[in-house]
Amino acid sequence: MIRHLLTIFLLTASLAAHAQSDKRLKGLEKELNEVLKATNTTGFAVAVVEKDKIIYAKGFGYSDYENKVPVDANTLFAIGSCTKAFTASILGQLNDEGKISIDASPRLYVPELSFFNNEMNNNIIVRDLMSHRTGIPRHDYSWYLFPSASKDSLLQRIQYHAPFAGLREKWYYNNFMYLVQGVIAERITGKSWEENIRERFFGPLNMSRSNLHIDELEKSTNAAFGYTVHEDGTVEKVDYYRIGGMCPAGSINSSVNEMSNWLITWINGGKFNGQQILTESYVREAMSSQMVIDASLPSAEFPDMHLANYGFAWMLSSYRGHYEVEHGGAIDGFRASTAFYPSDSIGIVILANENGSPIPSLVRKMIADRMLETEKTDWIELYNEQKKEREEAKEEAKEKVEESASRGPKSAHAPVDFIGTYTHPGYGKFEITLKDDSLYANLKLMNFYLRNKHYDVFEMFEVKDSGIDTTEQGDLYFNFSTNDAGEISAVHLNLEQALDHPLEFKRIPKTIHVDKAVMESYVGEYEVSGTTVQVYLKGSVLILYVPGQPEYEMMATEKHKFSFKTLDGFKVEFIESADHSIREMKMIQPNGTFVAKRK
Repeated sequence: MIRHLLTIFLLTASLAAHAQSDKRLKGLEKELNEVLKATNTTGFAVAVVEKDKIIYAKGFGYSDYENKVPVDANTLFAIGSCTKAFTASILGQLNDEGKISIDASPRLYVPELSFFNNEMNNNIIVRDLMSHRTGIPRHDYSWYLFPSASKDSLLQRIQYHAPFAGLREKWYYNNFMYLVQGVIAERITGKSWEENIRERFFGPLNMSRSNLHIDELEKSTNAAFGYTVHEDGTVEKVDYYRIGGMCPAGSINSSVNEMSNWLITWINGGKFNGQQILTESYVREAMSSQMVIDASLPSAEFPDMHLANYGFAWMLSSYRGHYEVEHGGAIDGFRASTAFYPSDSIGIVILANENGSPIPSLVRKMIADRMLETEKTDWIELYNEQKKEREEAKEEAKEKVEESASRGPKSAHAPVDFIGTYTHPGYGKFEITLKDDSLYANLKLMNFYLRNKHYDVFEMFEVKDSGIDTTEQGDLYFNFSTNDAGEISAVHLNLEQALDHPLEFKRIPKTIHVDKAVMESYVGEYEVSGTTVQVYLKGSVLILYVPGQPEYEMMATEKHKFSFKTLDGFKVEFIESADHSIREMKMIQPNGTFVAKRK
């Protein structure tokens, strides 16, 4: 242990000495401390590689803000979507080994995989998944708000994710397509995604402290906590997000020292310490344009910054005339950036432990200007100017919202009418409950207080340990709809901005348990308008049968009251006589209520 610590100390001292002797890095540490202060960031770490060596690695701020534990170059951070280049590279290796073809259908390797329509099923290829060109938008709330530890369970949701554009028509980021790649690798290798990452990359690249799940991060020494810094400057610790089955899209935790080995591999044509980890042909293809993201034309202020294309898990652009290959990462409490400049053999990795931190982008540009020896921009000054403009624009927008925030007529429904389970096959289910006359939407990871805005539209506010802050209003509303009987039947949520319509979560009324003896008391024949209908038990399920129609399964919602599993807006209520026996049945339908006498 002492030898290990001594090695780290000597390495850190060596890198510090090298930084001082490299004229390109002169004064860098002062600048990085200034950007830490200017952005009010909790902490970050940065490493710079050139050719096959780390020439600078340093931590700034705190990994544990409350206890003022400093960040260093070995501090572990969640790297978020910087994980994707690892996942795509497994397929790159398998393609080069002749075990898959990235130009074949993913359904060849995962037969149960289905997309929204047959055109997509028949034409999407693995390359489309790797370059975000399927035409399917993110649908991120499907995994973020409705997480699952099962990759297969998440995979089943994809068939319900509507596209917003045709195949290869538009670029659009999609985490689910990287889930699919992870599953393809599992099916071909017979090993888990985690085993593939450890054996193919972590081992050969000496990434011994890097890990793949929050459970591992929590057991690690020198691991950063995630934070949010509020507008008033207060710092709040953020719970680690457990990404579960979506891990191939963003669950790696690493340090700048170990991520540097990953960058060295890419800079050197896939080779690390003399071992060919990735083939040169895959490295070239992965950092070549597979899809145009947008025009990204040069501006008057920065005429030498342009181009926005995508390779395989890499964003491609021109930074001051130098070819830049970069990918960012963001997960609760963390931000990251991994970048390299292949023509210059330079790489930069920045990891920060703060939500929405501007640090990765700012620091990457500050260091790139130095290492590429280009024209320098005062990025801190520009950041402060842009921050001021954003704050002014936000204030203007807030005033307009307040002006138009007058509330309309209240809902005609009682709060109890909204309770129940709401479900969407491509997302999941959640419950709406009633507590102290207030409605709450209860999801797996978070709860929301619902406040009536007007009619059947409700505003949502997250319920936190600190309470409910109704001043932090988002742009997501619960818009309830009714069936022909006037009952709440669904809620519409605009969870995918790329689609021109909200998603409908159907309501399943809250059911109650009924003893079998009580269920048996309803069994019999009932006559209405000359027609005999039957009520009988099928196992533990109560069935209503009308001649010439299918069997209708009934669900108990209150004492003597039932809804139908497949008939929206239809209900049944059994009526007791004085001796508590059932004498008749009310059949409540959108076109009226009919009384059936027991025979």
